[in-house]
Amino acid sequence: MTGAPPEGPGGPDPDAGGPLVVDARGTRCPVPVLRLARAVAGLPPGSLATVLATDPAVEHDVPAWAGMRGHAVVALERTGDGWSATVRTG
Repeated sequence: MTGAPPEGPGGPDPDAGGPLVVDARGTRCPVPVLRLARAVAGLPPGSLATVLATDPAVEHDVPAWAGMRGHAVVALERTGDGWSATVRTG
C-alpha cells in the first residue's frame, strides 16, 4: 500500500442496510478506534460499522471501546492484511 489510507468512512451506505466501512489500515493505536468513533457518532442505534485495521491492538481496543460506549461487537476477525471489526451501535 502506498500513501496514506483514506480518512474516515467509505463503502456501502448504512441507510441501504450495509455496514459503514472505516479504513484505518496503516495507522497505529489509537487512530483506528478514533476513526471508528467519529464515523458512528450520530448514527441511529442498531447501525453497523466496520473498521479495517492493520494494528493488532484493534483486537482488544475495539471491544473495550464498544463496551464503554454501549455498542456491541458483532464480528472480529483476522483478515489477509490485518483485522476487521464490526460493531452494532447501541
